[in-house]
Amino acid sequence: MTCLKRQGLEPRERQAGRPDSDSLETMRPRAPQSTPAALKNGGRVKSTGVAPADIYRPDHNVLTPDMRSPQYVQMSTAAAITLGISKGRMYRCSCTRCLNLLLTYPEGCRANCAYCGLARHREAERDYADRNFIRVDWPAASTEQVIDIVARQGDETPFHRMCISMITHPNSDADTVSVLRQWTGRIAPETVPVSILSNPTTMTPGDVRRLRDLGADIFTVAIDAATPEIFERTRGKGVQSPHSWKKYWDILLAARDIFGLGKFGAHIIVGMGETEHDVLALVQRLVDMGGHSHMFCFFPEKGSLMDHLPATPRDQWRRVQLARHLIDYRGVRVEHMTFDGLGRVADFGLPAGELDAIIASAIPFRTSGCPGKERDDVSACDRPYGDSPPSDIASYPFQPNKRDVGKIRRQLGMPRPAG
Repeated sequence: MTCLKRQGLEPRERQAGRPDSDSLETMRPRAPQSTPAALKNGGRVKSTGVAPADIYRPDHNVLTPDMRSPQYVQMSTAAAITLGISKGRMYRCSCTRCLNLLLTYPEGCRANCAYCGLARHREAERDYADRNFIRVDWPAASTEQVIDIVARQGDETPFHRMCISMITHPNSDADTVSVLRQWTGRIAPETVPVSILSNPTTMTPGDVRRLRDLGADIFTVAIDAATPEIFERTRGKGVQSPHSWKKYWDILLAARDIFGLGKFGAHIIVGMGETEHDVLALVQRLVDMGGHSHMFCFFPEKGSLMDHLPATPRDQWRRVQLARHLIDYRGVRVEHMTFDGLGRVADFGLPAGELDAIIASAIPFRTSGCPGKERDDVSACDRPYGDSPPSDIASYPFQPNKRDVGKIRRQLGMPRPAG
């Protein structure tokens, strides 16, 4: 018990009676329901044939226009506000530093990931361009208009990075190339570096190489599920979806060889039934490969097959955030840490004083993702409130202040040492 007291963690026997609210058995998605034939593959949008006009903001009272990439792209609400094409303010944020561009088609994403608001099973309920994704709406605009705005901003642009987010669609690979070519034809990579959030299911190593050659800086794979079992039941055959663990890793390994060390990474969602050790072993595997992990806190996305399930407990999320930071940036290895019988971090493998200084910096608790221009361990992809409401922040899209750090310490069960 010495290590627990040294780092201020609550002894595990005190938590023995706490319900395991996010166990593998608890975090089971609903089965997808069938969609009427007339509504499949964007049938409602294609039958009305409404032409796009300027900016489209998701609206149940307006017929969804027939928009297709590469001519059109969607973007996060935060990106649209920062770009100046949507009105609004972000809690404690002046802007977002990453311009996320999402490919869009009336047919939508043909995958059926259980936690995702863009999933195919929503065809009868909501047209693709109207679906929420990571808690927000995604307005659409012409690709040319988006590029024009950023090109005019030049070195004064608030964006530290642009990311093309692919989806599972027959045209996604070719259209990603087209959007990237349009972007790099107008905007220098040193002004706004480009990341690719890939769709491995439809890709070959040749596709990965082509994106690098066209100027993409970082390649990421949204593995999301920390174990093959969770992947299969949330992204594969368990929910009638086409993805496979093996194909995702094949493309990630290709990205390592093609983009090089430090230029590839993987998304991981925490709280879908895995243990903390499962997640951190995966983080360690990525570091040993020469890559990085980008962490998301599970949130029950409205309309998803997991919207009835509990969000990740904050103590679990904070431990994983802190441990992930130590592995990715501080040279600590998962083998240096101690885990309890439920796979939870019991000791982080650092002396108390050193660990306390890292917690006080608050960097581990900021949103993780591709780096921006500030420092390597601060992400450009800050995704304001993409995995939590502002009232209970999971990933801080800004530098936490002293009050925030105090709350984080309480969530960790690690008060600041006396003196």
